[in-house]
Amino acid sequence: MNVLVIASLAEAATGIIVLAYPPIATRVLFSAEISGAGVMMSRIAGIALIGLGVACWPKGDAVQALYGMLTYSALVMLYLIVVGAGGTVGILLWPAVAVHGILTFVLGYAIRRTKGFASMKA
Repeated sequence: MNVLVIASLAEAATGIIVLAYPPIATRVLFSAEISGAGVMMSRIAGIALIGLGVACWPKGDAVQALYGMLTYSALVMLYLIVVGAGGTVGILLWPAVAVHGILTFVLGYAIRRTKGFASMKA
């Protein structure tokens, strides 16, 4: 099995665990407890790890890194919306939602355009 496959699976699996239950990750990694904003930031880190796993998955496709960034940006945007709907809102929460929304759109467009360009070359 390719080392990149193993690393991608490990990062994505770790991201899923951190996203689902952040206290377990901090407990086993740092022997510490987290609460409040630490839980929210841990979940964003988990989302980033999932995106990293997707981006690094060996596919041989030139747009693979775009898929990783799209995954990260879309999931962070959705998570921040959920956080904001729950009432835990800092001064930059909604601007961050907007930035990730724009990035999600731009990355999706870039993937579509790159795929369209690739099919025209074939």
